[in-house]
Order: sequence, then C-alpha cells, then structure tokens
Amino acid sequence: MIMIIMIAVMSALAPPSGVKAYDTPGDGGSSITIEWQLSPDDEDVDGYEIHRSTDNVTFEKVGFVGKGIAQTEDKTKDIERYFYRIAAVRDTARAYSPSHGPFSSSAQWFSTTMWNVLIGFIVSSFFIIFYIYRARKGRSLFIRKIAGLSAVDDAVGRATEMGKPILYSLGLGQIDAIATIASLNIVGEVAKKCAEFETKFLCPTFDPVVYTVSREIVKQSYSTVGKPDRYDPNSVFYLAASSMAYASGICGIMTRERPATNFWIGSFGAESLILAETGAAMGAIQIAGTDNVTQLPFFITACDYTLIGEELYAASAYISKEPLLLGAIKGEDFIKVIIVGLLLVGSVIGLVTKFQILSLFK
Repeated sequence: MIMIIMIAVMSALAPPSGVKAYDTPGDGGSSITIEWQLSPDDEDVDGYEIHRSTDNVTFEKVGFVGKGIAQTEDKTKDIERYFYRIAAVRDTARAYSPSHGPFSSSAQWFSTTMWNVLIGFIVSSFFIIFYIYRARKGRSLFIRKIAGLSAVDDAVGRATEMGKPILYSLGLGQIDAIATIASLNIVGEVAKKCAEFETKFLCPTFDPVVYTVSREIVKQSYSTVGKPDRYDPNSVFYLAASSMAYASGICGIMTRERPATNFWIGSFGAESLILAETGAAMGAIQIAGTDNVTQLPFFITACDYTLIGEELYAASAYISKEPLLLGAIKGEDFIKVIIVGLLLVGSVIGLVTKFQILSLFK
C-alpha cells in the first residue's frame, strides 16, 4: 500500500498555472488567444490539452499543443462566452489548472499589425487626390506618348477615306474582368471618333452583359458628339458564347466587310492569333491590347500596335484626357517612383547593416 502511494505521488503532475485568455487582437473576430505558464514538470509531459466550456461545468477538449508551448488560439463564435482550463498530459494522467473566464471574441476595426498598409494607403490617396485636383484646375499633366493610341485618329481617318468600317472586339472577358472594363472605356472614345468622321462602326461581343453595356456606351458616345441620329443599333451586336465560334464569326465579318482598322482590346485566349492573322491578311491596320501575357507575342507579331502591360489600363485616360483619370494615372506613377526608391534604400540598408528591414513590410 505504501509503495502504491509512493508511486502515485512520484507520478503526479504539477498543473500549468497563470492561465489567461483574451480576444485575439487585430483580427476579424472568432478567435480567442489563451496563454499559460508551463507546468514545473514540463520536461516530463507529452503536451497540454485546452479544455473549453460555456457554463464552467462541462468542459470539452478543443486543442492540444506539445510541451514547451504556452500559447494557442481557439476558434470561437463571437456571440458566445467561454471558460478555459489547461491540462498537463502524460500518458493517461491529467493535471488541470483552475478554470478562467468568461471570455468572448469580437471583430476589430483595425489591425495594429497593419500600420504600414495604413501609411501606404494614406500616402497613395494623397498623391492621387493631389494630381486629380491639379488636373481639374487645368494644370498640364505629362503622360508618356503611347504609339498605339496616338494612331487611333489616323486609323479612323484612314477608314473614312477608304469608305470601310472599323471593327472593335472587346475580347472574351466577362464584365468583371479588368481588361474588359479598360476596353469599355476605350470603345466609347473610338465610337466618338467614328461618329465625328461618320465612319461605320462594328462591335461584335462575346458576353451578353458586355454586349448590353457596350451598346449603351456606344450610343452615348454618338449623343455626346451631337450625332445621335448616326447611331446604328445594329453596330453593336451579340455574336457567340463559344470562343472559336466567336473567332469564326469575326473572321467572316472581316472577309465580308473588309474593315480598314481592327481593334483587339480586352481579354483574349487561343483565338487571338486567328483574329490577328486574318486581319493582317485583309490588309487592315490593327491595334491590340490584352492583359493575357501568353497572347501578347501573337498580337505583337501580327498587329501594327500593341498595348503592353499597364498601357491597356492607362489607355482610357490617355484618349479621353478626363481630369479624374489623368490625375489617378499621374498619382499612381508617382507612387511607383516612391516604391522603387524605398526598395533601393531598403536594399542598401539590408546589405550594409544588420537591421531587419523586411520586418517593416510584414
């Protein structure tokens, strides 16, 4: 009997102590952080079990961490209140700490670990608003010349002189694609020039929603230049919902109508080369732009002008000269200069000192 008692005493575990819990800071809620002081027998335990209760009577195991670890996070419901206790575990033995609580979680308005993002947002907003203000005041804002967009007037004029139409494709993207949105901004400006020169305009579309939006944009463009009567409701039309059927349909249009200028601006896939090659064979001036990197080589090879990278997104500001768009583009360019400068300075500091420069950007 004495031996059994001695073995039981020798095998007894000391429980962890100092248990505390709190709402995990800087998160979106649904999380409570639990901390405790390790058991004096930490070297001999298998680990620690985290037990949780909503009534401080019936506990359930919700987690386990290895020895030497004194912190964990528990996934919770924000509307619930919880009690916690920690158990040191060795084989079948358990040594429980007293329960603590209640604790509850909630969503935070701001993450204190994201100050660098807040500072970047404020600085970026300042420069964009500043340049929009300057543009609206009539100040001249320099934007690098984009050859493909500078050729739009010549392309429309050439089509007018030849008595041929202009073909504009917005690609195969949906209405929420960035390239499609950029193309919708451009199609309105191209339609304005067609209205001014009284040039026939053709715009086959791939997506029903894109068709509806582009039709209204083109219609508005004709009204803006004072020629609503020149707008042809059949100039913007739905063609097909299959990529190859769409490409085949456009190739047929090019063969029959023989447009003087083709615009391929938007999101394109494997059909890009078919369209561009057919257009080149028809002898049309072709201006292309897409954010699909794998299709850019085909457009560069077969088209006269290609909008590469951010040129596609800056195109609407470049053509329209709208102060809001120009200011945003100029502000973004200035922010890029600041980012490049910070990268250079950070690289030098990281190379010549032991300061953990990358920790500032986490």
